[in-house]
This record gives sequence, structure tokens and C-alpha cells, in this order.
Amino acid sequence: MNYFEAIFLISPDVANSDIENICSKFENSVTKEGGKITGKEDWGLRDLAYNIKNLKKAFYNFYQIEIDKNKLPILKKNLSVNEKIIRQIFIKVNEHEELPTQLINKQTNER
Repeated sequence: MNYFEAIFLISPDVANSDIENICSKFENSVTKEGGKITGKEDWGLRDLAYNIKNLKKAFYNFYQIEIDKNKLPILKKNLSVNEKIIRQIFIKVNEHEELPTQLINKQTNER
């Protein structure tokens, strides 16, 4: 098993119930392929660094997963067929960092 961090961006015009459905489908596909989700965070609606498909904002979702690297293309394909997901990235890491991430800590401290 390899450690990965996955982030995908969901279109801002999607309802909260649809976001939950997208996330649960991703989680189900990870477990179906023999992987394990060790952590997840919802980073909420955030500004994009540049426009993607004429959008200026997106909902960010972050996952820490353990899965065989040969199963990664299947996960990517499952995400890419959903037109509500505008970007995705999987990053291989040596080990997962402790949650909450610095981004969430920063948001909490600003409040």
C-alpha cells in the first residue's frame, strides 16, 4: 500500500447534498478498490488561483488515502467522468501528516 493525498475541486454551483454524494462515491470507490481513507477534510468554498472553466471559486475536498498505486488510474477515471469535478490531483507522500492541516488551523485561528 502506498500513501496518497487527494484533492478535488467541485464546481461552486453544486448543492451541498450533491457534494456529499460526490464525496461518498469517491470514498466508496476507494474502499471498493481495496484502499483505506485515513483522513479527510472539507476545505469549503475557496477562491481559485486562476479561472478554471470560467469559474473563480470551487469547493475543495482533501483526503488522505492508502491504496495500491496500480489502482490510482481507476480512482482518477471515476473522478474525471463527473462533470461537476473541475480538477483533481493525487500526490504520493511518504507518510500522512497529522490532521487538521495547517490550512484548517489557520482558518480556526482567524475566527
